[in-house]
Amino acid sequence: MGATTIYRAFGLHIASDIALPELVRASDDQGKADIEIVVEDLSAALVDAVYHQTYYAVKNQRIFLDIPGVAVFSIEEGRRISVSPAEDADTDKIRLYLLGTCMGALLFQRRVLPLHGSAVVIEGRAYAIVGNSGAGKSTFAAAFVSRGYTLLSDDVIPVAISPEGAPLIVPSYPQQKLWQESLEHLGMELDRYHPLYEEVNKFAIPVADSYCSDSIPLGGVFELVTADMAGAEAEVQIEPIHGLERFPLLRYHTYRNLLIPLMNLEQWHFTSSAAVARQVEINRIVRPRAGFTARDIVNRMLDMVSQPVLSKERN
Repeated sequence: MGATTIYRAFGLHIASDIALPELVRASDDQGKADIEIVVEDLSAALVDAVYHQTYYAVKNQRIFLDIPGVAVFSIEEGRRISVSPAEDADTDKIRLYLLGTCMGALLFQRRVLPLHGSAVVIEGRAYAIVGNSGAGKSTFAAAFVSRGYTLLSDDVIPVAISPEGAPLIVPSYPQQKLWQESLEHLGMELDRYHPLYEEVNKFAIPVADSYCSDSIPLGGVFELVTADMAGAEAEVQIEPIHGLERFPLLRYHTYRNLLIPLMNLEQWHFTSSAAVARQVEINRIVRPRAGFTARDIVNRMLDMVSQPVLSKERN
């Protein structure tokens, strides 16, 4: 905790009482911040809040995240995140929740669609790689970065809809999160990086030199899934997703989608998903559960997005 600093992330100026070394300091930090992160006692604010699924609570459109041993967080009006740290809390964990779940909830409040995955820039278009935790999204994106492509976002992908109805990916901040196994497969030196927090073998990877700081038109969405395949079928497969099947896919891979009904955002989410589904290709990448396939996936995806004409079926 310390003096207030102005950062730039998720397309916003963030005035924070908590140091966030993952973020880039705003060059125009004399201007008014879009949101503020403050430290305060939230015990009174939690009184009469209605809890959902253990860790979440709602009160008067205010979202609370209550993580025992870490902190209570409050997100309100898309403008303010309050933090009440637990005694002797690990500040690394506080920052993880701030830049993850709290920012996801705040993006919902600001009507920016947060997808769960990583996003990279290819030939001037942004491509979102979504999937379950452990599917390999960040590893896949890191393989793109190793080939000279730029990263837009990792973990939380902010998708804004322009006034003309076009989906754009807004850059988050220049860091990836990779498991130790992924670092080893990609030939990255483990001792150069720090764990996200002490109990895990997942590491924070700064990517300032391979980061795109501009919003980029969304060119497509790729869902990454794993499957038990053997023999001749043990290879990467890519299949298009058509029609109404796109909507449950986008809903499922919306970051912290349980907040959608809690925040009464069903209609807004459907409208935002429709804007994505109408205008971009959505494909599913199926990879073998065993083996390191990131480089093969990169090659297959580059071949696909470089084709002059992709399938245009939308319905």
